[in-house]
Amino acid sequence: MVKINWDAYKEYKSHSNKKADNFIILLDFMKSYYNMASPMDIFETLWYDELAKMMLDKREIADAEGLEKFLFKINE
Repeated sequence: MVKINWDAYKEYKSHSNKKADNFIILLDFMKSYYNMASPMDIFETLWYDELAKMMLDKREIADAEGLEKFLFKINE
């Protein structure tokens, strides 16, 4: 399991051209920085990080399937 490097995330966010909320930028960061493509891998990493878990809870995402649905929704 990967531990989220929040300092690298902050750097990524400061250079991001995307105007989105922090969670969407975090998802882009996970895909880019850690080269993660699987919603299951991304969800597992987010689930075991306290701050990322709060972001999941705020959006009522409780499993990898919920994250996958969220990803499809934002990519429409």
